[in-house]
Amino acid sequence: MIDDTLLAGRSLSLSFGTIPALVEVDVDLWPGEMLAVVGESGSGKTTLLNVLSGRLKPNRGVVWYRDPAGRLADVHAMPAPALRALHRSDWGFVHQDPRQNLRMNVSAGGNVGERLMAQGARHYGNIRDAALDWLRQVEIDADRIDDLPRTFSGGMLQRLQIARTLVTHPRLVFMDEPTGGLDVSVQARLLDLIRTLVARLGVAAVLVTHDIAVARLLAQRIAVMQRGRVVETGLTDQVLDDPQHPYTQLLVSSVLQA
Repeated sequence: MIDDTLLAGRSLSLSFGTIPALVEVDVDLWPGEMLAVVGESGSGKTTLLNVLSGRLKPNRGVVWYRDPAGRLADVHAMPAPALRALHRSDWGFVHQDPRQNLRMNVSAGGNVGERLMAQGARHYGNIRDAALDWLRQVEIDADRIDDLPRTFSGGMLQRLQIARTLVTHPRLVFMDEPTGGLDVSVQARLLDLIRTLVARLGVAAVLVTHDIAVARLLAQRIAVMQRGRVVETGLTDQVLDDPQHPYTQLLVSSVLQA
């Protein structure tokens, strides 16, 4: 039973050859909440993100998505054009490496505007105004609108990717280590920006991170993964302050000792 969840995965299993990447995973995401998926490298968290977003098909299990009209759709039964349209409209994806989502030979404003155009926007002035507004919202100077992303720093590239993703006001965003590889000071600024924008827009998000501090700052709920299984899940503060599973206890203690 998936009640009023926005996204629900049931009995998700996937193996790469003889290596199990996901084992009977259940996961729920409610409208407007952020769920953090944490675990060490190889735990299956990015695989889970890719399965939930329709990028990878599980060997078993189903992913349900509730559309704006309240109808349930089996993500992996969708025709490819319908899934691509979903990613351009209701969904967004923020990669660890923003170059996976940005066109480096298109201006900053063009990168933001392209997503609007994919939804049918055609008025150049309105598209440019929206791009300017979103550059300001992610703290990129408006006079950089015609600059190419390859001239941006790593933190600016990530903020540009966020602007490109959120400009169409998606209902659901998938985030894969959005602060990975950035300096600590840049991370802090970006985390504050993500928290502010997601809360203001009421966006639901699935966040993959190896950093428990990031999960605590951003997410209302947390799912801890080990060897392809979700070993513990619940409210973030509750799980991290009183971990029940030995693996979660190990993760939390390793942070405290760092």
